[in-house]
Amino acid sequence: MILHMFTLILAILFLVPFYYVIINSVKEYAAILSNSSALPSPVILDNFRKAWTIMDFPKVFANSVMITVFSNIGLIVMSSMAAYKMVRSPGKIVSFLFILFTAAMVIPFQSIMITLVKVANMADLINSRTGLIICYFGFGLPLNLFLYHGFIKSISREIEESAVVDGCSTYGVFWRIVFPLLKPMTVTIVLLNSLWIWNDYLLPSLILNGKELQTIPLATYNFFGQYTKQWDLALAALVLGVAPIVLLFLFMQKQIVEGITAGSVKG
Repeated sequence: MILHMFTLILAILFLVPFYYVIINSVKEYAAILSNSSALPSPVILDNFRKAWTIMDFPKVFANSVMITVFSNIGLIVMSSMAAYKMVRSPGKIVSFLFILFTAAMVIPFQSIMITLVKVANMADLINSRTGLIICYFGFGLPLNLFLYHGFIKSISREIEESAVVDGCSTYGVFWRIVFPLLKPMTVTIVLLNSLWIWNDYLLPSLILNGKELQTIPLATYNFFGQYTKQWDLALAALVLGVAPIVLLFLFMQKQIVEGITAGSVKG
């Protein structure tokens, strides 16, 4: 009982920021400054319309979706295939490469961002959605590879050997036999990558300079100037930006449970 109460209190504490964002997104600017914790009276839904127009929300939403989707696709394909090869072809070189990839996870982004911008500029990746996606490949691959590597080790090799006997090629074994069994981990990786990429501000701010290429976090920052901060519109913009990823999270939770249930019969 005490543990349940503690968990409930902790959950409420985590929900407090959401409460402030939601209630203040439908207030006037003066009402936010006077009492940010009070319930809105009256409710100003026009904040969302103004934020939608100022941000050009359809465009920045499309940019965020495109970058998130293609980054996920590339990361899943590369990391799953690389992890499968490393698990099924052990050796000193493979072990060294795995350690190298794993070690990359502990390197802070801030320590390499200046070098990243220089390299990206030399490779003509600056101010390009493709360039940003390639950068996400590099930063997301170590963790994705690590997660897939551990999951693939739990898959029985007898299933693959049976497929080979039936005439299946190496790629056929992976895509027809192994990859479907990776569904629980793939769903988890998609969720983690999407939360990270969708909400990321620092890397897009370094790579994307053009206004037409802005993602939702970059467009939201436009409400904060040197001398003015439009909290009413900024919070409405935050709600607009967070809503799609929250819906994805709720949807993916169900998929994770279904994936774990389907994957529990493997091997």
